[in-house]
Amino acid sequence: MKAIQLEKPKSFRLIDKPEPARPGPGEALVRIHRIGICGTDYGGYLGKMPFFSYPRIPGHELGIEVLAVGEGVHNVRPGDRCAVEPYINCQKCYSCRRGHTNCCENHQTLGVMCDGGMCERMTLPARKLHLSRKLTFEQLALVETLAIGCHAISRGDSQPGEHVLVIGAGPIGLSVLEFARLSGARTIVMDMNDQRLAFVREKMGVTDTIFTKGDGEELKRLGELTNGQLADVVVDATGSNKSMSHALDYCAFAGRLVYVGITPEPVSFPPAPVLHRRELTLLASRNALATDFDRIIELIEDGRIDTRRWITHHADFEAMIGEFPNWLEPQTGVIKAVVSVGAG
Repeated sequence: MKAIQLEKPKSFRLIDKPEPARPGPGEALVRIHRIGICGTDYGGYLGKMPFFSYPRIPGHELGIEVLAVGEGVHNVRPGDRCAVEPYINCQKCYSCRRGHTNCCENHQTLGVMCDGGMCERMTLPARKLHLSRKLTFEQLALVETLAIGCHAISRGDSQPGEHVLVIGAGPIGLSVLEFARLSGARTIVMDMNDQRLAFVREKMGVTDTIFTKGDGEELKRLGELTNGQLADVVVDATGSNKSMSHALDYCAFAGRLVYVGITPEPVSFPPAPVLHRRELTLLASRNALATDFDRIIELIEDGRIDTRRWITHHADFEAMIGEFPNWLEPQTGVIKAVVSVGAG
């Protein structure tokens, strides 16, 4: 079968890969229908993703169809449509035993540390498949992106009436925005790209946005929007060490800062003037939990999250190799690109 491999930074190639084996106990053989392109994929392509290794078949935002199941599988059956929870955990380590499967000590994300779904078929642990009777393959491919934002907001524990500042209006920032609003918080989005902020206002319905040049003027604007209190919860989704180093400045006294973006560069700040004086809580957010996936599928099915505004670009499987570099250019206005594997 065909697969697309990132053999090294900036070098995709179409390869032939052996067909997967029949599913063993607890496994499912699946057909890939849709693949969402994520910031992790862009980082891997550019050689800037710290957890990425090469050569690698990418792809972890997947809408799939179950083809066959192995012994002991009862949660899905052939013909089912599912989203994939791509965080392969060992189920044995201290983190897993306490329910923190998202940060398993032996964790492997599909398409990052092990080969992913940019292929026609693959075998997966059936426990990582999340069924929907209603959603399209395209909608199912967006569940993982939304799960990142869902988990980040859970980490920040935003409450009704609080101010949440989302830094970065890319796909991860937009997923954070969705769940900040659902929490009842007053949501503000900040970015250096005015085109993305326009998308937030016009398509996502969030009126409070801050365009920043990183010159400190954004702090004044944030003060105006929060009655001088600043943000109770700040979520940095930029993946920029510069932004992450300054994100504490936007936190209210006793506020919470959540790092959901990833950078390979050092993040630094003088702790006394801001972190200690304001008694801030600093949090990391990694991946998501199985319960996040189930919640998101229900929210999309109920119409409380509209995925249609997310997808701005499409490509067929083999055409993706040529299109991918264009999606990195800001002028193309990509929010989320989705790759189709065959018909359906």
